[in-house]
Amino acid sequence: MKKEIEQISKVDGRTVGIYTIGNGTVTARISNFGARVIGIDTPDRNGIQDDIVVGYNELDRYINNTGERFFGATVGRVANRICKGRMTVDGVEYRLPVNNGANSLHGGLKGIDMVVWDVLEHGEDSLVLRYVAPDGQDGYPGNLEITMTFTVTADNALDLRYEAVTDKATPVNLSQHAFFNLKGSRGGTILDHSITICADSITPVDETLIPTGELMSVDGTPFDFRTPHLIGERIEDGHQQLVFGGGYDHNWVISGKAGTLRKACILTEETSGRSVEVYTDQPGMQFYTGNFFDGSYDGKVKGIRVGRRDALALETQNFPDAVNQPGFPPCILRPGEKYTQHTFYRFSVQK
Repeated sequence: MKKEIEQISKVDGRTVGIYTIGNGTVTARISNFGARVIGIDTPDRNGIQDDIVVGYNELDRYINNTGERFFGATVGRVANRICKGRMTVDGVEYRLPVNNGANSLHGGLKGIDMVVWDVLEHGEDSLVLRYVAPDGQDGYPGNLEITMTFTVTADNALDLRYEAVTDKATPVNLSQHAFFNLKGSRGGTILDHSITICADSITPVDETLIPTGELMSVDGTPFDFRTPHLIGERIEDGHQQLVFGGGYDHNWVISGKAGTLRKACILTEETSGRSVEVYTDQPGMQFYTGNFFDGSYDGKVKGIRVGRRDALALETQNFPDAVNQPGFPPCILRPGEKYTQHTFYRFSVQK
């Protein structure tokens, strides 16, 4: 398909655009503002194309942070929460800005999502972006150079490849925060979507959504999605973890060996027939059901508000707060090492 650049804008004198990539069946629109997934068009069972990513049509709404900051963003340099914005790296304590109650979320006040990335390559089916997070940004040590490659593959997947290097020891945990609704651009509840998650346990959290450091078996709980369940089937069953999250907002421990590419989940929606499978080499995946959306702003269709549980996120990641949890997989990147992550979202239709 022909590569296109849409909606050119400026941030701090730098060009921001929406870059279209695709294979003729799946089309993705990516912005270099925050390495952000603006939209993904896929067919339903009748062949009708629609956008399954919840967000905005106007680039300026992302730039000016109108509504939900993390719609479609690549987040970091540490995705998810760091307890009370405090961490110690090689004996040095760092204090990070808190932006989620008492905790630091998705990199802090600026992160890697509210900045302009360099466009290194733009082809018909791929886009390569780079951002160098400077030493001290949001309190983090080291100059962190991140390269992100988005590719729409021949088998209808959006493939994500992350790389990062640093000149000083620093925690790194990158993730993609696209919000999905497989019904399409007119949205509606995601409680009638069905999901299977390939995980035997979660990392349970306290009332501020910081992991306790333990693993909790999903056996006999509303977190057991090893066989498919509707999202809304058990979301209000009163389990303490669901009370803390206001619904699902937890990290599942993906089965299999971390570092190897394996299936994390499959999400389906009956009316459209659309399905998305997530594969990752990361140890965890945050499944978030849009519990904090309040219907105060429109999404992509004028007059249709984004309400509570009208969108969901499937964020592949290391475990949250790993920098403060010695029992979790390590997250410190050192000079001479390379951080990598491989995740893809494969789209299909159930006939």
